[in-house]
Amino acid sequence: MAIKATVHKATLQIADMDRNYYADHTLTLARHPSETDERMMVRLLAFALYAEEYLTFAQAMTSDDEPDLWCKDLTGAIQNWINVGLPDERILRKASGRSEQVVLIIYGRSADIWWRDNKDKLQRLHNLTVLKLAPADTLALAAWAARNMAIQCSIQSRHLMLTSDAGMLEVSPEVLQGSFREGM
Repeated sequence: MAIKATVHKATLQIADMDRNYYADHTLTLARHPSETDERMMVRLLAFALYAEEYLTFAQAMTSDDEPDLWCKDLTGAIQNWINVGLPDERILRKASGRSEQVVLIIYGRSADIWWRDNKDKLQRLHNLTVLKLAPADTLALAAWAARNMAIQCSIQSRHLMLTSDAGMLEVSPEVLQGSFREGM
């Protein structure tokens, strides 16, 4: 019998001053058995960064043909493809051909090594943005993981201020390639 995904519920209030986007989202995150709390919370952070009406969680944990999050227009064309982690460069190349904009959010102790090894190949992808999160930030965020979460997120000038019952956390993604939330 296969182990099932653990369901997490999150109420996410977003105040994005850079984009004039203010909304409350009630989200259901299915945490795959092989996924860590850190990765799940980075997916939630990615949602906060790129939130819009049609942004949804996809099936990246079970399919290489889907990202962690994506935004499709009404015709089904992929507008924004968002991955978190350290994927194979070929997945990003394929995504670059399928989507108008591709975003990769890297994190973890191996992120710098992964970037050094893949930087030259990825710089050819002109619709790719790569953001890096500090390990201390993602580990602190992972500690917030719970079956039911209520998180407020304010975004201004490339800085995120997150608050919840667990505390407060400031996150400033480092832009390694592209521009911060290009095309948004």
